[in-house]
Amino acid sequence: MIYLDHNATTPVLPEVLERMLPYLRDHFGNPSSGHSYGRRAHDAVEHARAQVADLLGCSPDEIVFTSGGTESNNLAIRGVTAALPERRHVITSVIEHPAVANPCNYLEQHGFEVTRVAVDERGQVLPASVVSHVRDDTALVTIMHANNEVGTIQPIRRIAQEAHASGRVLVHSDAAQSVGKVPVRVDDLDLDLLSVAGHKLYAPKGIGALYVRRGTPLCPFTLGAGHERGLRPGTENVASIVGLGVACRIARETLQDESQRVRSLRDQLWEQLKSGLAGIEINGHPSERLPNTLNVRFPKVRGSELLKIASEIAASTGSACHEGGESPSSVLLAMGLDAESALGAVRLSLGRSTTTEQVRLAAEALIVAHRQLVHQ
Repeated sequence: MIYLDHNATTPVLPEVLERMLPYLRDHFGNPSSGHSYGRRAHDAVEHARAQVADLLGCSPDEIVFTSGGTESNNLAIRGVTAALPERRHVITSVIEHPAVANPCNYLEQHGFEVTRVAVDERGQVLPASVVSHVRDDTALVTIMHANNEVGTIQPIRRIAQEAHASGRVLVHSDAAQSVGKVPVRVDDLDLDLLSVAGHKLYAPKGIGALYVRRGTPLCPFTLGAGHERGLRPGTENVASIVGLGVACRIARETLQDESQRVRSLRDQLWEQLKSGLAGIEINGHPSERLPNTLNVRFPKVRGSELLKIASEIAASTGSACHEGGESPSSVLLAMGLDAESALGAVRLSLGRSTTTEQVRLAAEALIVAHRQLVHQ
């Protein structure tokens, strides 16, 4: 199998696993305990907190560990709105991941007003369209940093700066797809809150983090003891926290070189597909896009059928399969594609393990599969 689904999840890096194992086998103490077992676990958690903070360019005390990107998004969205009960308005986009869209839906069901701004044909939110909807009672703007399907990177810095300038509104970004792939520094982006998902950057599943700028009003949405400054109760997942810290350190040290390498492979894959198939097109922004992400429309076929034939490739479509049919990606529809064209999309997302030879073989397999389908 050629794994081209790194936007779905990434394999745990060997060094990450190696650093985690002692905290599964030997250093099993509760970080809240005062004896040596507990102190060792506590120190490991705080070391990892500093490693995450180094990657994001913030202070360690601004990092809250969670179970992943979904919990981080919920804590940010529901936590801010609970802390600001007099403000009953939230702004988001039409292409958010369900981990943001559904908390916003929840707020709407509980009396909040949610404005969902549109995107252009490249999948970008226009900052002016966000700012034009900011009101006196707006609590939060929550816009993803990079789209999980097409890879388009949003102009978050401009959105945040203009939103802040227009009032007291707070700004959150779901950066699950961008952290570890492109530079993500919270001060550069002018963000109040930012979500991290460990399994998108070669840490384990079930671990994540939320950056919370000092002074940002936030209430916990799960109740318990006072872990994580009272914002996320529950005994810390020490081994996975250690793994996330190591993954963030590796990402920081290798970001520039790995980003250039994987971008070159992605572009090589696109050139091979384009030269072998007439009518194939890219979905998403041509340049403001994650370096590892290639979402393409194959003409006259469905992406799901294409991947069934090219079975040696592990990739995905943005469509939803259900009994009685297949629904096109809501992201691609929001970008203005018709349903039939959207159903021809395939997302190919590369990673650290992707090689030049794999790219060549994947392109050949997809071209052969497309020709087979078209000439059936």
